[in-house]
Amino acid sequence: MQKLVGMVRRCVDDYSMIKEGDRIAVGVSGGKDSLVLLVLLAALKEYFDKPFALEAVTIDMGLGMDYFGVQRLCETWNVPYTVVKTEIGPIIFDYRKEKNPCSMCAKMRRGALNQAILERGCNKLALGHHYDDAVETFLMSLLFEGRISCFQPVTDLDRTGIIQIRPMLYLHEKTVDNFAQRMNLPVVENRCPVDKTTKREEVKKLIYTLSQTYPDLKERIFGAMQRYPLPAWEPMGRYKRPKDQV
Repeated sequence: MQKLVGMVRRCVDDYSMIKEGDRIAVGVSGGKDSLVLLVLLAALKEYFDKPFALEAVTIDMGLGMDYFGVQRLCETWNVPYTVVKTEIGPIIFDYRKEKNPCSMCAKMRRGALNQAILERGCNKLALGHHYDDAVETFLMSLLFEGRISCFQPVTDLDRTGIIQIRPMLYLHEKTVDNFAQRMNLPVVENRCPVDKTTKREEVKKLIYTLSQTYPDLKERIFGAMQRYPLPAWEPMGRYKRPKDQV
């Protein structure tokens, strides 16, 4: 716990993600990434030198997922929790029968989440993207869109006034998985019909295959984004993420 909270704090400091008085909402899908982020931010909040408020918000897609375990986890960490009921799932899969549902689903969820956190009086949204997500997104943009791009560590959404932050960018996916298991976090079963069949899964498998020949592939890509920075990717410090994580 102490090591991972320290790495989250380093990422927060490197990109000035949290300021005193912030009201931060964690977007909790129920997956391991968002639950780990929730726990690490709740632990960071206990001693961080810039006091901030923290709560959790879930957009219920209407796919019959049970968030009772998440509610109990939030109670344990004294984090207010809100579940917003929607019919996004049935609209996309049953009514519209979208052949490529991921883009529309993301837009609808993002709109519902932004509206929910504004109603809660929050000014920042914390998302559970980690180190591997950043590398995969970079390659997806290159392979499928023909451009060099990635989401930013800190994104200012001008239209809403919300600032998105991604405090887990220094954590490997394997590290996040191991932590979720050790903490016995209440991961919610994903009932999305297209789960594990997306372009991201294709790229994840590609990276795994290439890494057998080029073990430092992910480190080189992530480092390139910081050293020859994509917009907003140059860290304030000179932190080098350790290769070996538990």
